[in-house]
Amino acid sequence: MSKITEMGSVVERAAKMLIENEFSIAFAESATAGRASAEFSMACDAGKFLKGGMVCYDAELKCSVLHVPHDLLQKYTPESMEVTAAITKGLAGLIPADIHIGITGLPCSGGSETTGKPVGTMFLYSLFKGKELFAERVVFQGNHKEIVDQTVQHVASFLIEHLAEKAY
Repeated sequence: MSKITEMGSVVERAAKMLIENEFSIAFAESATAGRASAEFSMACDAGKFLKGGMVCYDAELKCSVLHVPHDLLQKYTPESMEVTAAITKGLAGLIPADIHIGITGLPCSGGSETTGKPVGTMFLYSLFKGKELFAERVVFQGNHKEIVDQTVQHVASFLIEHLAEKAY
């Protein structure tokens, strides 16, 4: 099975669960630059669950649109769990949805990478009806596109896992 087919399959499964549970979703994306929103928009009946997304690749957009405090960016860097949580919470104030997901990270060099936070480090944060659903720091291997693809697949897999284990 090709990686594209695998991604479509996992996103379709997550989309089906969102529809079955009548949940809506919105994304705040930095490192993936709208890829998660785009992949979910390709699922059958996306209009039944996808509310929208915000691409906040530039740090200033995180502050001006999603209300992330400048000092949080300076203290933790734009690629951090703290900032990912903040963009997710900022998104919740902009786009009404049941589930809000924020994604930041380092799919390529040029950001805040260190030996402890290498290229491939991605941060995922989600709120379900205002409460934390998941928060995870993961490290993927590959080139820029492969890291972004793996991140989107991981988000879809996380949704499937968390929606399946909770009784809503």
